[in-house]
Amino acid sequence: AEKMKTTPVKEGESVTLDPGEINTDYFMTWYFSDSCIAEISGDPNKICSDDQCKDADERFRDRLKLDHQIGSLTIMNIRTTDSGIYKLEINSSIRRRRRISISSFKSFHVAVI
Repeated sequence: AEKMKTTPVKEGESVTLDPGEINTDYFMTWYFSDSCIAEISGDPNKICSDDQCKDADERFRDRLKLDHQIGSLTIMNIRTTDSGIYKLEINSSIRRRRRISISSFKSFHVAVI
């Protein structure tokens, strides 16, 4: 397992969480404190909007920027309450005789100082 890196960032600054190299046939979900905060697919990116995301939407309203080409998540104007573990779930779908979904997970620790 890869070691989780801590990214220190000053309050009011921005931080970009970069997943590194990813497959182009994917569906990605970003989580903070086990709440979905953003979803990225091959389609235009969108901020997660289902019921479980409403609290997260309020917390991060207008402060999240997604890059659906590279899968990165940028948190702008960061607050001390944004400190914690961010998780990225990557679902890669492979079409053969049937659809197989392969999930991988990455974790990022952000410390707001």
